[in-house]
Amino acid sequence: MNFLEVKNIESSLTGTVYYHLPGLFEFYDFYRVFLPLFYEHREYFYDWCDIGSIYGAPSDCIWGGGRVSDGDSNPEEVLTLLEEYGISSRLTFSNSLLKKEHLSDRKCNELCRLFEKNNKVQNGVIVHSELLLDYLKNNYPELYLVSSTTKVITDFDEFLMETDRDDFKYVVPDFRLNKTFDRLGSMTCGQKDKVEFLCNECCWFGCNDRKKCYEAVSRKNLGENISEHICSAPGSNEGYRFSKAMKNPGFIGVNDIKDKYISMGFSNFKIEGRGLGSALILEFLLYYMTKPEYHVHVREKVYLDNMLDLF
Repeated sequence: MNFLEVKNIESSLTGTVYYHLPGLFEFYDFYRVFLPLFYEHREYFYDWCDIGSIYGAPSDCIWGGGRVSDGDSNPEEVLTLLEEYGISSRLTFSNSLLKKEHLSDRKCNELCRLFEKNNKVQNGVIVHSELLLDYLKNNYPELYLVSSTTKVITDFDEFLMETDRDDFKYVVPDFRLNKTFDRLGSMTCGQKDKVEFLCNECCWFGCNDRKKCYEAVSRKNLGENISEHICSAPGSNEGYRFSKAMKNPGFIGVNDIKDKYISMGFSNFKIEGRGLGSALILEFLLYYMTKPEYHVHVREKVYLDNMLDLF
């Protein structure tokens, strides 16, 4: 029985929620302070939640996709930190435009070899491309695979078919399926165990350009000389705002998780945040994981122990 199967069994027995957090490489210094705080002062945090994984990719990986992030912390140090706390590491290799010649990329393959040889925790890869999926299955079978939200699966029947695929341990649907409770409630226990909801998306609920946005990121990671994708959604010039995300019809708040999703049998929730800055990541972790009366305690300890990029 592997790490993920143990986590799922623990969750079904105890009602534990597992958060999947952003910034595996870019926020290494932040997690180096936050993780010991989380596990040494559990009284600060909700007892019904834990950390399932931390995801990300170095900035110059051509297999990379999703939000572009900066930061190239040493992969061995990153793995050592997460191993210490039994947390799974995930490589965000969700580029949707890969071709056969890209599969031989040295850096991406070295990362997969490094992450696969971990003996303490099973690590994974978030993937979009079917070509890369087959390559990873054949060459790195010890890595589990996650179906990326960059596929923008908004049709519920298509989403169900994705959860039924043996290829994936988890499937991250488009955030616009988050509140389709009539259909979500009819899923089997096995399907529910594989669902990983994206909680705090700020993208306009009616956006029709989401695939184009992710495709632009994929082209950029492949080194193509393209112009920046300009989002035409209302308020897009403001950038990410957590207060704005909270008003999104697809937003999943902490009370939604406690009062609705846990009782429905769901236990995995993804927090967006790559490229946003560690100060905002802290706000996410305060909101989703920290008891309100201890917010100031966590802020003080993190601010005093770690130089956050507040300005």
